[in-house]
Formats: sequence, structure tokens, C-alpha cells
Amino acid sequence: MPPPLLFVSPAVLPVGSDAAHTTHGALMDLVHQLATSLGKAIDAKDPHTMAHSEEVAEVARHLALAMGLSSEMADCIHVAGHLHDIGKIGVPDAVLGTPGSLTPEEWVQMQDHPSIGAAILLPLACLRQTGIVDMVLAHHERYDGGGYPFGLSGSAIPLGARIITLADSLSAMLRTRPYRPAMGFAAACREIVRGAGSQFDPQVATVFLGEAMTVRGMLGPDRDAGTTVRR
Repeated sequence: MPPPLLFVSPAVLPVGSDAAHTTHGALMDLVHQLATSLGKAIDAKDPHTMAHSEEVAEVARHLALAMGLSSEMADCIHVAGHLHDIGKIGVPDAVLGTPGSLTPEEWVQMQDHPSIGAAILLPLACLRQTGIVDMVLAHHERYDGGGYPFGLSGSAIPLGARIITLADSLSAMLRTRPYRPAMGFAAACREIVRGAGSQFDPQVATVFLGEAMTVRGMLGPDRDAGTTVRR
């Protein structure tokens, strides 16, 4: 049995007072600012990954709102989108930039990055209690149980992580990687259709397809041309 995720219950803040809402709002503003800065730092590890985390965060938040999630939950997913790859700071550059298939040893190192990221964020109570740590930890799980690090499946994967998985995959497919060219947006949509129920939550995939043209506009006109990025 895979181990349970670390913190699956969002924090319940006191309600009924303006002070409580003000404190929560100020905290989330600070978290957003820090997450944005950290996401940029992650992307800056390679100039070709610039803006990837921002792209994932924006698409994930849009999909969360399109699915009817609360603005508070969408904000948490947005933060997790910025931070989803923070664990790559613990993966050697030589592995991230490998131009071909990874060796078994390199693949093990690559699969460590969600756990590394969660360990980095774990000391921050606001990220634990809002489920953000779990979203980062689970963003490479697959709906069919074939992902990592725990092989979780279906609803055992936090919904925020399922949304980020699709946003992350979309961004990656639209970019040239060392081992393959970029896909066009239509081809990426076909891959998402193909992966619905296996890699992706079918509900998330359905919502994405309904929002595809809006998402395409969010990504900008240059995305089909591709940008070289690492894994």
C-alpha cells in the first residue's frame, strides 16, 4: 500500500470576523508572492524553462475555477502550480538536460523531485494545511495508478494535483525538449483526449477541452513554435 499523503485536510480558519478574513487574505497574498518568486527561481535554473511555472499556475487556476471550485481553492492550486517543480533544485543539471532517454539511475533521480519539493515546503504550516504540499507531492501521479512517487490512483490523488498534472503536461507538450520537438496546440489536445482516464482525470480533461480555446489564448501566439526546455 502506498503511504498516505502528508496533509489532506485544508486548514479551517475561524470565520465570522473581519479580522479573520483580513488575516487569511494577507497570508495568502504573501504566499502568492513567495510562490511566484520561487517559481521564477526554479525556471531560471535553465533560461529555456522561463515562465513554465507561471504558465502551469495560470492554466491550473483557470481550470479549477471552470470546474466550479472556490476562489480560495483555486488560489491554493495556483500557488502549488508555481511550486510544483521546486524539487528539481535537488536533481542534477546533467539529468535535467539529458538529450535522450534517461538511464534507470537517472530516472530514479528524476522521480525524486516531487518528494524533494514536498520536503522543502513541509516546514511551512500554511502550505501543509491548505493541501499545497500534497499537490506538489502528487503532481506526477497518474489517474490509473501508474505515476510516482506512490502510485496513487483516482480520487486518492488530490484534485489540485490532478489539475496541475494536466496543466504541466500541456505546457511541456507545447515546448521543444532536448529529445523531441514541440507539439502544436491541437496535437497536445489530442494527447490529452488520449490520456483521459489513464494519465489524466477524465473530468479534468473534459473541462479542459471545453476551455481549450480560452486556454490557448492565455498561452500566447508563440506557443506553437515551441521553446526548448528541460524535463
